[in-house]
Amino acid sequence: MISTIAPFTLDQIGTGTARFPSGIAIPTLTDAAVDPYIQTRVSKHVQVECIQFWPQQKGLYPGLVLLHEAWGLTAQIKDLGARLACEGYGVIIPNLYGRLGGMVTANAEVADALMGKLNESLVLQDINSCCEFLNTRDHIKQNIHGVVGFGMGGTYALRFACQRKRLRAAVVYYGRMQPETAINDLYCPVLYHQAGLDQWVPGQDVDRLRAAATEHKKRVEVRTYQDAPHAFCNEQIAGSYRADAASEAWEATAAFLKTCFQGI
Repeated sequence: MISTIAPFTLDQIGTGTARFPSGIAIPTLTDAAVDPYIQTRVSKHVQVECIQFWPQQKGLYPGLVLLHEAWGLTAQIKDLGARLACEGYGVIIPNLYGRLGGMVTANAEVADALMGKLNESLVLQDINSCCEFLNTRDHIKQNIHGVVGFGMGGTYALRFACQRKRLRAAVVYYGRMQPETAINDLYCPVLYHQAGLDQWVPGQDVDRLRAAATEHKKRVEVRTYQDAPHAFCNEQIAGSYRADAASEAWEATAAFLKTCFQGI
């Protein structure tokens, strides 16, 4: 695959934090301008804590919600957020463990325990609120959003793509499947990156995803990296990282997103 050059470099990317209520209307920039206490007032609602990355060049950009693995909101996923911003997107990364204290861990047993404590409906609500937050930003195109997820985040990315009608694209890195019936509700094109040696997502599950997509006439592209294990894109996991496969998957992701957002 021919490598493409991103339109922006890391030194052209802005970064910051965001905090907004989950499941209710998001305060707009106008709201903030007329309410001097909006940043300090204690909210009765659970707050979604996020990191943001965006091109600093003035313009309107599609928005991406980036979903982290079971390890939490690590430096590695922040690096990926910055790289996606270099491709020309406003990126927001919610801390999916925010309701559990926002933990980050390098311990697999702790990560599994944290993942097991998540409430799927509340996580999906938080992700949806990220899209609504993006709609309040003056540098993000209204309702021109996609979702990208890795591992656990990939699982939620696929589930979210079957829930939000206005989503334009979903990229799933080795996430677990939804029931085949859920694919009938898929609202946007999906690119699924399959690890050929994945023990977390059985190959037959991915086969069922293909079959369900064909049955329900949904656009789902599956790319398989035969010699790669689960989490092959995570350089912090030495035993799993595969540089060539990770590079190939990234180029495919950039091309797929560009196609999905072209002309809008």
